Amino acid sequence: MGPHVSESALAGLVEDLAGEVIVPGDPGYDEARAVHNGMIDRHPSVIAQCATQADVSNAILFGREAELPIAVRGGGHSVAGTSVVDGALVVDLRRMHAVVADPENMTARVEGGATMSHLDHACQPFHVATTGGRVSTTGVGGFTLGGGSGWLERKFGLASDNLLAADLITAEGKHVHTDAEENPELFWALHGGGGNFGVATSLTMRLHPLPRMSVAMLFFLPDKAPEVLRTFRDLAAVAPDDVGGGAIYMPAPPEPFVPEDLVGKLVCGTVFTYAGPVAGVRELAAPLFALTPVIEIVTDIAYTDLQCMLDDPPGLRNYWSAEYLREFPDAAVDVFCDRGARIPPTTATQHVLFMMGGAVAAGPSRYPQPWRTAPWAVHPFATWEDPAYDEQARQWVHDVRADARPWALESTYLNFVGNEGEQRIVSSFGEENYRRLAAVKAEYDPDNVFRFNQNIAPAAG
Repeated sequence: MGPHVSESALAGLVEDLAGEVIVPGDPGYDEARAVHNGMIDRHPSVIAQCATQADVSNAILFGREAELPIAVRGGGHSVAGTSVVDGALVVDLRRMHAVVADPENMTARVEGGATMSHLDHACQPFHVATTGGRVSTTGVGGFTLGGGSGWLERKFGLASDNLLAADLITAEGKHVHTDAEENPELFWALHGGGGNFGVATSLTMRLHPLPRMSVAMLFFLPDKAPEVLRTFRDLAAVAPDDVGGGAIYMPAPPEPFVPEDLVGKLVCGTVFTYAGPVAGVRELAAPLFALTPVIEIVTDIAYTDLQCMLDDPPGLRNYWSAEYLREFPDAAVDVFCDRGARIPPTTATQHVLFMMGGAVAAGPSRYPQPWRTAPWAVHPFATWEDPAYDEQARQWVHDVRADARPWALESTYLNFVGNEGEQRIVSSFGEENYRRLAAVKAEYDPDNVFRFNQNIAPAAG
């Protein structure tokens, strides 16, 4: 237990909470403090597993009274592990995961602890969807408030573009509602500003019709990679907004669709997702089929199934970053392929290129997301098991970033990176936007209670 927590105060919290309070020594403590990234091993003083909006308010007030640092947990997916902090109170939202899809009004009301899987499964029966992450275990709250990049973004925009309203509990334990009309400056700040301004207990998202979905995943031997990447790039440049996707280097996973002799060997793949029937994606990817892939997965697929197709297991060691590119000329293709060929061995590391553009680039430029104009994103995603590879894996990610820099914007999508310093945060919002965000921060969280995130420091009074 933390230095400031008295037994009587803790008993009061237990009594106040509809959810559960977990402290060191309790059964389930280790499970409750574990996050997605296996490198993060932190010991909070109190984990408040909130079940209601009132629980969130009570937990925050308890933490402040006890002078504990306060961390907020939605999906627990941040690579920096910001949702658990040593000696902290954790506001754990995972019990608050209800999603109510309203196909009549084309909206969904999503509680703060819901994951993509909760959202997608609520929407699937009605053949509606909104832009979600590319794995099913990501928390909707942190994902959306940080911007929200996913397969459907070229068609429907970023997740934050589809945010219609939010309910927050502030650092004072007070409830605030925000939308385009009510507290509009706060609403603006939630488009990329993340969890800096309060704990999101509920989000209202815009839904879109999504009657059909299909996917083409094609994998090639690495010697074909430069040609594959150039072909993919040129196809992506003319693809309709119904198409999303990316290219990837990775060790072939032990999946049923991978021939046994290829498992664990390095392959180069392309993924096209298509909001339509499989014939459309086949036609689009025809020039790639002509390059004779060694693995082909081409199928109609439910969006919920697509969303969990690439789920990575929790508990691996993770280190990632991202650079957003102005262009991806042949010289960039060559360095991307060169670095992909040198993925650290015995890791499940992925070297990813996402196609951007479409509704992302054409979307609302007033929000603090200068990176959204980039046509391409390079996302080195290192995952591994053995701590002996920590240094090598991190270095590889740094090398990928250095490789990409000649074509990169100053700005990056902060959900894709860990703690890379204050300047990286400022340049990712742009200096003018950052000043405006800092003013909103000063209004809603002047003491920087919510600081375990891509932090925006409150503007000085």
